[in-house]
Amino acid sequence: MSNNDFGKGLQRRTFLKAGGALIIGAAVAPELLAQEGQSGAAVSVASGAALSGFEPNPDQIDSWIAIHADNTATIFIGHHELGQGISTTLLQIAAEELDLDMAQVKSIPLETGKTPNQGGTYASAGIARGGPRIRLAAAEGRQALLKLASSRLGAPVEKLTVASGVVSVMGNPSQSVTYGQLVGDRRFSVPFTGSAPIKDYHTHKIVGTRVPRVDIPAKASGKYVYMQHVRVPGMLHGRVVRHRGRGAYYHDATVVSVDESSIADIPGARVVRRKDFVGVVAPDEWSAVKAAERLRVTWDMPAMLPSSPEELFERLRSAKTDDQIVVDRGDVATAFAGAAHIASGRYDSPYQMHAPFGAHCAIADVKADSALLICSSQNIYESRLAAASVTGLPVERVTVRYVETSGTYGRSAHADCAQSAVIMSQEVGAPVRLQFMRWDDHGWEAYQPAHTADVKVGVDANGRIVAYEYHGWQHGFGGAYIGPKGQQHMAEYAESLATGRKATLNNGLRAQGPTPFNTGDMYAIPNWKIVTHRVSPLDGYLKGNP
Repeated sequence: MSNNDFGKGLQRRTFLKAGGALIIGAAVAPELLAQEGQSGAAVSVASGAALSGFEPNPDQIDSWIAIHADNTATIFIGHHELGQGISTTLLQIAAEELDLDMAQVKSIPLETGKTPNQGGTYASAGIARGGPRIRLAAAEGRQALLKLASSRLGAPVEKLTVASGVVSVMGNPSQSVTYGQLVGDRRFSVPFTGSAPIKDYHTHKIVGTRVPRVDIPAKASGKYVYMQHVRVPGMLHGRVVRHRGRGAYYHDATVVSVDESSIADIPGARVVRRKDFVGVVAPDEWSAVKAAERLRVTWDMPAMLPSSPEELFERLRSAKTDDQIVVDRGDVATAFAGAAHIASGRYDSPYQMHAPFGAHCAIADVKADSALLICSSQNIYESRLAAASVTGLPVERVTVRYVETSGTYGRSAHADCAQSAVIMSQEVGAPVRLQFMRWDDHGWEAYQPAHTADVKVGVDANGRIVAYEYHGWQHGFGGAYIGPKGQQHMAEYAESLATGRKATLNNGLRAQGPTPFNTGDMYAIPNWKIVTHRVSPLDGYLKGNP
């Protein structure tokens, strides 16, 4: 398989067979069968996506670790490599607990039905959220292997030692067995209990040390395959056609008319439309770019956004708000009364762009009974829900594969591009590679929301903070959802334009805004008050993402 030929899916079970691997634990039979086509062979884009209607059972160790006959291990990771290095650091954690060398561990690309669902990779928390589960799974896998070794070597577990996947009896290193030899052709039924003891960090030999990142050599040599490099057989090239710059959320531009004759002179170019979603496809990329530029569309765009940043901030402060005391520690009023010095100020922050370094890209192949989506979503299982929502396909008929894209400052338009590709592929009945233009990314991304705040800080005679009070005004972000109960997913513009559906706001913590995490909970402030003044709904504002 060539580096950029992502059209052929390597089945998780087929992969394990081909590598001589045996899985620690046993998943439920329907889950294993769901990873295969009827013959168990890999299914290509051209013949339909492999089904992935289940999530690997997180309560089975085999969903996290596979041991191979050559004494190596595959670690199934549910968090995405975004350039932050977790494809290396999570392997360090697993290798540490398994007593393997870094050269003995690897992972596979994220894909629904094959890699575990650990939620989205956000907030610089891939290790904090993903590491504990990997560490506990590896520790439990090691315990299972030691029990097998104890039986094989005739020595109690406490008399065994492990180095580089070789288990030996203390004082008699010639009496040994490898992990690969222990597993043989059998499976274990080992539940993930989370109760296996993990190593004392003082004994760590890999975690906390400098090891070469697994992704850097290919990136430094220009051989790394990013999403923008991927091609599949029989695909068309696509571009979206949208109003240059979006309007207030819930009140985006609507299509008045589309003049398809305006691109009639571009060979093979055609218009793709579903309600207010408009795009073009063509046999080659340059023709798609030209068609998107030339297509004449008349839009109706309501003027509801503030005319200036100053008007935006005053609108936020004067709006009806949902007020919530996030933190109320100690006695702020008394502390300020006794403070030696008080500093206060108003701080306004406008909408800020996430600004991806490279334009977003996705490939979709939607058929009558299945769909394959190759994209850079930060949450592939949520993207599976979104793809099912716009296609009408059952969730179990949709497969999402992750491929890394360029860096970006936060959660930008990955999912919008992916969902747009799905819509276009379903409309034209062929695989579609969609790449946004810069004005699509910049004009239609979900900006970091605007925020205005009053901050007051009191210090004692020694300069120590004794009181801190924070009032923040902002509209909701990260909490706009679409979809039926049980299948709700983050709302993207593609779905709103193509279906007319409107998102509902989550008023819980996921609505975000000032929280202890983002306003200084790492400091030991004795008297501390944080109040969020949340503007709802989003009428008159831009939809945002953190």
